[in-house]
Amino acid sequence: MHNPGSTTQERFPATERFADGAQFIAGRLTKGTSGRTHSVVDPATGAEVYTYDLAGTDDADAAVAAAREAFPAWAGATPGERSDALHRFAAVVAERAEDFARAESLQCGKPLKLSREFDVPGTIDNITFFAGAARHLPGQSAGEYSGDHTSYVRREPIGVVGSIAPWNYPLQMAAWKILPAIAAGNTVVLKPAEFTPLTSLLFAQAATDAGIPDGVINIVTGTGKEAGEHLVGHPDVAMTSFTGSTAVGKRVAEIATATVKRLHLELGGKAPFVVFDDADLDAAVNGAVAGALINTGQDCTAATRAYVQRPLYDAFVERTAALMETVRLGDPFAPGTDLGPLVSHAQRDRVAGFVDRARAYARVVTGGETPLGDLSGGAYYRPTLIADAAQDSEVVQSEIFGPVLVVLPFDTDDEGIALANDTPYGLAASAWSRDVYRTGRATREIKAGCVWINDHIPIISEMPHGGYKASGYGKDMSAYSFEEYTQIKHVMFDNTAVVRKDWHRTVFGDR
Repeated sequence: MHNPGSTTQERFPATERFADGAQFIAGRLTKGTSGRTHSVVDPATGAEVYTYDLAGTDDADAAVAAAREAFPAWAGATPGERSDALHRFAAVVAERAEDFARAESLQCGKPLKLSREFDVPGTIDNITFFAGAARHLPGQSAGEYSGDHTSYVRREPIGVVGSIAPWNYPLQMAAWKILPAIAAGNTVVLKPAEFTPLTSLLFAQAATDAGIPDGVINIVTGTGKEAGEHLVGHPDVAMTSFTGSTAVGKRVAEIATATVKRLHLELGGKAPFVVFDDADLDAAVNGAVAGALINTGQDCTAATRAYVQRPLYDAFVERTAALMETVRLGDPFAPGTDLGPLVSHAQRDRVAGFVDRARAYARVVTGGETPLGDLSGGAYYRPTLIADAAQDSEVVQSEIFGPVLVVLPFDTDDEGIALANDTPYGLAASAWSRDVYRTGRATREIKAGCVWINDHIPIISEMPHGGYKASGYGKDMSAYSFEEYTQIKHVMFDNTAVVRKDWHRTVFGDR
């Protein structure tokens, strides 16, 4: 439980680092110019922990100008120089790992053990991966494809990248946006969610302290409506990378169209969790609880729809509910906590609304309530299992983004795969079976950017993350992500020592 005597200073000693403001432009912290303030709130207690001046359009302009000024030198650096800078960056983040973990848990409410063992190590691994990737820009070697001409392909940086990151994994999302872009020679302006700016600011400061030049990484902390939309529409921003809801992603795409900029969208998810009748039931139950409750369910790849073949359905529901009831809610900074609060009371109330409406058409097996007592002041919600909902119901089709798992039965393999595909989303999925032919079919036919087999949720820096359908397009992490932050140029030259007139005759005729 939360220690009433525990202060923000004790939980996160580095708060004073942000005294100069929450905008990081050209290598230094400044205050926002919007004339409005915003407070970071500890969702475990409801206490305000940091109040700052929000960015306005002037701050976004200044950040873009700084990134544009830094671009020629950074793009002109050798791959080895960029790689060395990123390796130094990884070392600085590793030295400050505890500060990053505490800031992430304070602003998001996630258990400190999750920040320490997942978010921060994953971020360091990402930096290290892209430090290596910086030295390997894949292209096509020279070749003669047209008579006496030699062709080759250059991959070049795009320019200034304007990125918008969500509040559920602010540190890792900052890394996923920034690292492939700067490894490829671009410069970045990142707008984090106004609820969760702390680790993005620490990240940018660590980069500067590691020797990455001023202006290569800039942070603008403001609202999506003002700073975010201005950044997306800015004529000097060559590419926009956005992670968030599908509805907002559509708005981002609409704005970006006006300047015909490149777009990378990682949007909503409603991941199916398909359990065939020959699956290891205990493994599936444990995987479902872990996959549904990771980060309090605030994960676009979280297991949200479990489809269980009918012979296992009743046992799966019973065992999953029993395991959910053992999950320990508590203070994110307490060692024994399994599940922290949602990011805000507003998000908690949104999740509760989905569950309350579902009572009219489905069965809430366990959870479905806010805890009382010592946790009542935080944005907590008990792990919730809903059974017997219809496929077209709200809790099956809509992204809830909380600790809620819906379980439905199916009869045939065809039906299970069809149900898995029956939402607008296609970000991630998992299939559970001992039969290699069943799992092979699932990987082919489930329309999602990632399909796990007998597991749900692990990700690695070397492999891509991104969706199908309304879950967006483009990849984070991996060499595929790196390539997205480059543009391809075909270079072709004549190998002969004389001016070729025959080509001109072909085009224009004799003169």
